[in-house]
Amino acid sequence: MNKKVILSCAVTGAGDTTTKSAYVPVTPKEIADSAIKAAKAGATIAHIHVRDPKTGKLSHDVNLFQEVVERIRASETDVIINLTSGGGGDWIPSDEDPTRGGEGTDIQTPEERHEPIGRLLPEMCTLDCGSINFGDMLYISPTDWLRKQAKLVKESGVKAELECFDTGHVRFANQLIEEGLVEGDPIFQFCLGIPWGAAADAETMAYMKSRIPENAKWAAFGIGRMQMPIVEESIRQGGNIRVGLEDNLYLKKGQLATNEQLVDKAVEIVQSFGSDVMTPAEARKHLNLLNPYGKEA
Repeated sequence: MNKKVILSCAVTGAGDTTTKSAYVPVTPKEIADSAIKAAKAGATIAHIHVRDPKTGKLSHDVNLFQEVVERIRASETDVIINLTSGGGGDWIPSDEDPTRGGEGTDIQTPEERHEPIGRLLPEMCTLDCGSINFGDMLYISPTDWLRKQAKLVKESGVKAELECFDTGHVRFANQLIEEGLVEGDPIFQFCLGIPWGAAADAETMAYMKSRIPENAKWAAFGIGRMQMPIVEESIRQGGNIRVGLEDNLYLKKGQLATNEQLVDKAVEIVQSFGSDVMTPAEARKHLNLLNPYGKEA
């Protein structure tokens, strides 16, 4: 069982959730404020996407990322910032010509996906370790693209969090490590319950955990109603945890949540196991992170 738990809060995500809950932050100020509230509630890490302030849809605008990061860094919290580098990877075949992307397709090159990371130098960023059937669309992240991204992340001094939505992603993450594209103790995130990736259950978590290097750190999250059960199971199996409105909108059945409420609930679960949540300062040392702008912790 994990006695010192790193707690991440994924505050907004990229999904079509703003029409389902008014608590999903949209503007840079709202996203930063929500990350700060989550940090004050006990979150160690804030995982950040940005949205178009006018439409609420996913955005890749580096200036929006910059405003969020600057607002968080200017606050009295020292929460670790973890920016997405998933970028544009959505591919939906056209009804007229299935060999081409149709409406909703959104593809970025590795260099474009890396731009917010290279410019803003967060302490961490995600690296999605493979393509997957993601609901009714295909998320595209080819291996050669991932090698390019991993190299860019490594050269920037930012720590990659290896996002694994299925068991094959764990295999490829290990390949990136073997090729020297991920240095130091690697950090894995098991993303469980996404249709149609790895299942959100104890057996799948245990299998994925068994396939990572001995020196690796790991966390897991579940989506929707499996968010808190996966929090509990990850602690039992010695891992770290993630909650937030990117993955789940509800505190309980019928009651919409805020990010800080989800963090509060996760902290209660951690403490019920006799464990504690790591502070950002503790996690920086544990994960061997660099401080903002590439300065060693």
